[in-house]
Amino acid sequence: MIINYELILDVIINSLIPLTRKSVENGNKIFGAAIIKKSDYSVEIIGTNNENINPIFHGEISTINNFFNKKNIENPNKYLFISSHEPCSLCLSAITWSGFDNFLYFFPYEDTKNKFNIPHDLNILKEVFNINEGKYNVSNSYWKSYSILKEIDKIRGKDKLKILKKVDFITKNYDEFSQIYQNFKDNNKIPLK
Repeated sequence: MIINYELILDVIINSLIPLTRKSVENGNKIFGAAIIKKSDYSVEIIGTNNENINPIFHGEISTINNFFNKKNIENPNKYLFISSHEPCSLCLSAITWSGFDNFLYFFPYEDTKNKFNIPHDLNILKEVFNINEGKYNVSNSYWKSYSILKEIDKIRGKDKLKILKKVDFITKNYDEFSQIYQNFKDNNKIPLK
């Protein structure tokens, strides 16, 4: 599958970041997702973390709920599933059960744990599933996953600088979101902060 990563970054910048900002300001974690059409990269639905309402309403779960609550949706295989962060075990399962044949993520587990101080993804994979260092099967009979940052590293040519500026913009926004969340997380009712 050929993916236009510059357009994926535009979806994160123009659709996901504004909604994530509002969600974090309401005390939720920094995670979100978007579902876009493979054919033209138009945004079908977005969603963000809503753990203040229910601890399993992760960004991907909220997005999947929004997707299936919408009328006239096409088969999930007609879409790209974009996640701000590498999906946790709950969200990996939800993506699988929902029928998506792919997902793309911006920040890997290591960033979620070390940079954003939210270690639960790696901890749960290790403690519950005995998966060390988040090494799940990234390509399997259900879906294929793509690290947006690793794929961007492979790009060559004059457009790379423009793409890297977008990466930097996204990173700076999520650094800000993380600081907001970390400053106020003791005031929310999320069980795994």
